[in-house]
Amino acid sequence: MLLGLSLSAPIGPINAAQLDKGLRGGFLHAWSLGLGAVSADIIYMLLVYFGMIHLLDAPFVKAFLWLFGFFVLVYTGIDGIRSSREVSTAGLRGGSDTSLFRSFLSGFLMSLFNPLSILFWFGIYGSVLAKAASEFPMQQLLIYSGGIVLGILLWDFSMAAASSVFRRLLTTRVLQAISVLSGLSLIGFGLYFGVQAARLLFLH
Repeated sequence: MLLGLSLSAPIGPINAAQLDKGLRGGFLHAWSLGLGAVSADIIYMLLVYFGMIHLLDAPFVKAFLWLFGFFVLVYTGIDGIRSSREVSTAGLRGGSDTSLFRSFLSGFLMSLFNPLSILFWFGIYGSVLAKAASEFPMQQLLIYSGGIVLGILLWDFSMAAASSVFRRLLTTRVLQAISVLSGLSLIGFGLYFGVQAARLLFLH
């Protein structure tokens, strides 16, 4: 569980997007985005379990992931900044025009094409799984994996709850400022991903 919390707690693209989604649409939208991200995490856990780690050795695959992450994050960030003018406390309390499925899909794509998440799952989780597989039976592996997922879910629930509480307490101008900062944060992460993709494509 602590490992799952440590993966989720650092401020990254998912946290920034979840905060923004919670301020705009409330708890359910932020929670849906978090569930989408967790779904992608579970896919990577399964890939690690079935021995797919070697696929990431190809520079082309790494560059593709960095590039796709770049496009997803920059697009989401720009969209968030553009729509920040429409943020108001009255509108926020009324909910979001975005469907819960779109919130889920947004979190899923962000996590699926986040190379930092991939490095965690294939690196840290891969080593934990390898160690556990050599010492413990299958039931223990499932408990280990379940604990990590539970830690992630706890953090996502906390972020969703906090952002939905904040939107009821803050003024329109503060909410708009937070929305812009969240968008800039996503663009910043996206640009970092773009630089990593360029390094892989042009410096190797």
